[in-house]
Amino acid sequence: MHLPPDPAAPRAAEVAFDDWLKLDIRVGTVVSAAPFPQARKAAYKLEIDFGPVLGVLKSSAQITVHYRAEELVGTQVAAIVNFPPRQIGPFLSQVLVLGFPDEAGNVVLVRPTRPVPDGGRLF
Repeated sequence: MHLPPDPAAPRAAEVAFDDWLKLDIRVGTVVSAAPFPQARKAAYKLEIDFGPVLGVLKSSAQITVHYRAEELVGTQVAAIVNFPPRQIGPFLSQVLVLGFPDEAGNVVLVRPTRPVPDGGRLF
């Protein structure tokens, strides 16, 4: 599992705009969220609807500090949808849900401030 980036670290190396375009970051609505007791760190198993083109994809997300599973359903989140799937115990995580660390290093989700169509790509 990746450690969250250190906010005190210097800025990352410069990348070309074409490299940015390789990341496919989309918005989707959480349709189910359940505890993931088999994960090494506290996590939820999420099913996220990315609209008619991508459909419903799964993610394991370590977001249990600030969010309860039942309150996540119906929430829109941002995720990278073009990383290879990753096997996390018995669960295949297909997308990486995005967030920022709070002052204690716990994840605060990246979410639109207004409803947008599921599947919309970040630009």
